[in-house]
Amino acid sequence: MPLARQAKALPELLLEQKMVSPEQLQAAQAQAASRSLPLKQMLIQQGLVTEQDLTNLLADHHGMATIDLTNYLIKPEAIQLVPESLARKQTLIPVFKIADTVTVAVADPLNFFALDEVRLKTKCEVKALLAGETAIRQAIDHYYGAAGTIKEVAQTLEAAQAPPKADGAAQETPVIQLVNLLITQATKEGASDIHLEPGEGACRTRFRIDGLLQEVTGPPQHLHSAVASRIKVLANLDIAEKRKPQDGRFRQKLEQKELDLRVSTIPTQFGEKIVLRLLDSTTVILGLEQLGFAPEVLAQFQGLIHAPNGILLVTGPTGSGKTTSLYAALSAINTVEKNILTIEDPIEYQLAGISQVQVNPKAELTFASALRAFLRQDPDVIMVGEIRDRETAEIAIQAALTGHLVLSTLHTNDASGALTRLIDMGVEPFLIASAVLGIVAQRLVRVVCPKCKTAFRPPADLLQEMPTAADAQVFRGRGCKACKQRGYKGRAGIFELLPMTETIREQVATKAASHVIRETARAAGMRTLRDDGFAKALTGQTTLEEVLRVTKLE
Repeated sequence: MPLARQAKALPELLLEQKMVSPEQLQAAQAQAASRSLPLKQMLIQQGLVTEQDLTNLLADHHGMATIDLTNYLIKPEAIQLVPESLARKQTLIPVFKIADTVTVAVADPLNFFALDEVRLKTKCEVKALLAGETAIRQAIDHYYGAAGTIKEVAQTLEAAQAPPKADGAAQETPVIQLVNLLITQATKEGASDIHLEPGEGACRTRFRIDGLLQEVTGPPQHLHSAVASRIKVLANLDIAEKRKPQDGRFRQKLEQKELDLRVSTIPTQFGEKIVLRLLDSTTVILGLEQLGFAPEVLAQFQGLIHAPNGILLVTGPTGSGKTTSLYAALSAINTVEKNILTIEDPIEYQLAGISQVQVNPKAELTFASALRAFLRQDPDVIMVGEIRDRETAEIAIQAALTGHLVLSTLHTNDASGALTRLIDMGVEPFLIASAVLGIVAQRLVRVVCPKCKTAFRPPADLLQEMPTAADAQVFRGRGCKACKQRGYKGRAGIFELLPMTETIREQVATKAASHVIRETARAAGMRTLRDDGFAKALTGQTTLEEVLRVTKLE
C-alpha cells in the first residue's frame, strides 16, 4: 500500500484542506475525549464532515484508491477467503482475488497489522482499498450475516467432537447458539419458513423467501440430531419419539421482534425432517388499501365486509396471504359497537379489541365446537380460520343465515371452486346459495426489485399469453446487491373477487360445474387472478413469468 513519506495526522489534514475551522476542531476534540469516542466519529456526529469526505481525504493523502461498497457486488468466493471474526475485528472485507493477490477494503489506511493477518490467513499478497467504516460494517453484516457464524459454531462443535445429541451439558450452549443463529439468519433474510432436511451424507437447509425455497448454509448432517432435539425441546415435543409426526410451537424474542414459531416434524429415512414457520407477532396489520386490490375490486370487497350478515370466503393455497387479508378486513370493521370473535389455528397476530381463540384439540376445542360456543356469545362478526370439514361448514353457514357476518378461508384454486368445494363437503346447495356473499381468490407474486428494475419488450411466446397490445412494455430485475441477484424483493397480492349474483345463486342451487360458474362471473365483469396479475406486470410491480407461475391456465 503506497504511503506518503510523512503521514500527517487527521487534525492537520482537516485544517490544511479547510474542512473545519480551528475552533470547530478543538471543540470536537474536547467532546471526543470526554465521551471516549474517536475524533472521526465525533466530527461526523456533529455534521462537520461526512464519512465519505474523510475517506476521500485520507485516500488522497496516502495515495490509495477508494471503493463504494454500496454499489459493488462481492462474490461468495471472495468472502470465503477471510473469516468473519477477522473481518469484524479489523474492520475490513475482502473484495476480490486476482491470481495470488487479494484486494480488501479497509477503513484505516495505517492498519498494517490487519493486512498482515489477511496475508497470513490467505497465503496471498494483499492490496488495500479505502472505504468508510460504516460501509464496511454494513457489508460485513450483509455478506457474512448469521451464515458465517453458523459455520463457525458448527466447526467449533466438530473440533470438540460433539456427539450428535443435545443432552450433554458441555454441548448445550453451542447447540442452543446454533439454533438461535439459524432463526436469526432466516429472519434477516425475510424467510417465512425454515426447512431442515437430513439426507444421505448431508443435511440440506433451505429458507422459503418470497414464496420460493432457497438453499442456505446450515448445520452439517452429524449435528442434525442435536439441532432437532433442541428445537423439539423449545416446542415442548417428545424428543424420544422419532417415529411419528409431531407439531408444536414456541415463541422467541429477537432484537425488537417477538417471533411465534410453528414446528412440524416427520420421520424420514435419514432422520426427522423439521419445518419451522416464522410469524412475526409485532408485524403491523396491513390496511385494505395496502393489500393490492384494484380500485373497483376494493370497493366491492369493502361493501361485502360491511354487510350485516352472510359468509365471505377467501381462497388460495397455503402461504397465499389469506389470513393477512382477513385480518385487514377485521381491522377495517372493528368498532366498539361490534362484538368480533375469531377461532384460529394458530393465532398469527394479536388484534386489539377482538376476542381471539386458539384451536386446542386436546381440550376438544375445535373450529366446530368453538363456533357453537361463539353463537352463545352474542357475536356480530365471526372469523373461522379455515373451513376443513362439513360440520364446520354447516355451522358457519347457519351462523351466516341467522344474522351474523362470517369470514373464513378455504383451500381451492379459484373463486368458483370454493362453491363446488362446499357442495363436495356435503353442504346443501340451497344453503350455500343463500348464505355466501362472495369469494375472493388470491395469490402472492414476487415484486420486481426497485433498485435494478428495467423495462424490456417481452418475447413473442409471453406476449401470446397476454390480452394486450403487441408493443406492450413490461419490467424485470437485472439482479443487484439489494435483492441478492434475485431480481425480486418482497411480494404483493393478486386477486379475483366473485360476487354472488342471482344467476350464480341459481347455478349453485342446481349444482352447476365450477367452470360454468366461472364463465358466468367473467361475463359479468369478474377480473380473474391472471387478469389482475397481467395488469400488475404492465405497471412494473411484478413480471409476466411470476404471473404465469402462480396462476393456472384459463
